Amino acid sequence: MRIYRHFEQARSSCIATIGNYDGIHLGHQSLINHVISESRAKNLESAVITFEPHPKEFFQPKAAPKRVISLREKLEFFHSHKLDRAYVIRFDENFSNLEGNDFIEILKNKLLVEGLVVGDDFRFGKKRQFGINELKQFGIQVTQPGTIFLNDERISSSRVRDALQDADFHQVESLLGRPYVIAGRVIHGEKKARLLGYPTANVHMFHKSPPLTGVFAVKLDSFFGVANLGLKPTFGGVKNLVLEVHLFDFDKNIYGKHVHVTFFKKIRDEKKFSTTNELSYQIASDVNDVKLFFKL
Repeated sequence: MRIYRHFEQARSSCIATIGNYDGIHLGHQSLINHVISESRAKNLESAVITFEPHPKEFFQPKAAPKRVISLREKLEFFHSHKLDRAYVIRFDENFSNLEGNDFIEILKNKLLVEGLVVGDDFRFGKKRQFGINELKQFGIQVTQPGTIFLNDERISSSRVRDALQDADFHQVESLLGRPYVIAGRVIHGEKKARLLGYPTANVHMFHKSPPLTGVFAVKLDSFFGVANLGLKPTFGGVKNLVLEVHLFDFDKNIYGKHVHVTFFKKIRDEKKFSTTNELSYQIASDVNDVKLFFKL
């Protein structure tokens, strides 16, 4: 998959989809699957156009919703589904003021888009002035696979976000079609947990504000463990969320490794302890609860 950070002149025509794709839930996957099947049927390339940052982060940075997945995780998903092109377009003031006509010209003459696969509520251009009708008027074929529902309610990123905040991982998996995962690289931390007898893998996340916090039963790749996703209040607190995973019966060196942490159950909320001894006792209880959950 070729990744572009701007609208580079294409050499061949494509079928494309456009969206933020936060979470890549089952509704998103329906659009992507239609792009792939349609492009292959017509012997064209497949493409996805997405934005960084999320438009809501640009317009309302303090009120923007927490991201379900990072940009890197989105690109990994697109790559795994064998899309040919991914355009990651910087959403800034210039782009937000782009007129609908100008955007259509980019799609037709620069990206050589022959067809678009989009959701029912797709709008584009300055102040979302254009929609499906305008695309068709300019000769772009539009496919709308239709909204995907779960329990008679539309699947959306906000539903996934709400389920994560409630730690309802069964619901999250139903909406995503897969378990919830945070990916990152294992880095050196302060090693304070090691002094308590519970060494952790400090996972540097590719996004700083996932919509959940607390202590969880997880798997880091294929290894069982207990994770704390929070602000470390017992040790003075930190500005950004930190993901630390204590793995059971584990003594490998994984510093620098790119790992995937899968979440299965929330054990408790994060809290501040008066002493490190209290924290140590609580971690022992957390470890026991997680082992019982996994039947280890």
